[in-house]
Amino acid sequence: MTFEWWFTYLLTTLILSLSPGSGAINTMSTAISHGYRGAAASITGLQLGLAIHIVLVGVGLGALFSRSLLAFEILKWAGAAYLIWLGIQQWRAAGAIDLNAVAQSQPRRRLFKRAVFVNLTNPKSIVFLAALFPQFIAPHQPQAMQYLILGITTVVVDIVVMIGYATLATRIALWIKGPRQMKALNRLFGSLFMLVGALLAAARQA
Repeated sequence: MTFEWWFTYLLTTLILSLSPGSGAINTMSTAISHGYRGAAASITGLQLGLAIHIVLVGVGLGALFSRSLLAFEILKWAGAAYLIWLGIQQWRAAGAIDLNAVAQSQPRRRLFKRAVFVNLTNPKSIVFLAALFPQFIAPHQPQAMQYLILGITTVVVDIVVMIGYATLATRIALWIKGPRQMKALNRLFGSLFMLVGALLAAARQA
């Protein structure tokens, strides 16, 4: 793999990471409700889910999965249901979060697990990686090292982007002056979770 190919992949994965999705929504809502420490746990969970997808693609299961309509449909509906459930929970908790009591918020372990499932139950992620990685792999060079480089690049870029989303969210939180604003913001994120879940449910395997 040449530097030019790697840099092209870097720009590609940066653009894709910047595209708002379930991971970005989860990071921003967590940062607003639970602060930087909660966001850090959430971002770590997202990367574990992403890393599992990368490993599956690396060992060849990603390509197999992308050709299996049944597996795609099962994971698609599981992911859609999970995102919609998160949205409902966010909506119901609209007025329950007190910004002055962040220390009493959800345990970071729970936020971590929630983020893992947000990424892990997204079939589009593994299908996309299975389609993208081979475009940047030189067949005449050791493939394991190339997959490792692409995988590390993907995770590092996503971490940086998610930190950016978390920082933006905490800046937004500074403008929240009371429970009414928090209620509106939680309903906004709840609606976004449900919207992404609905879009995922409507997605078809390429």
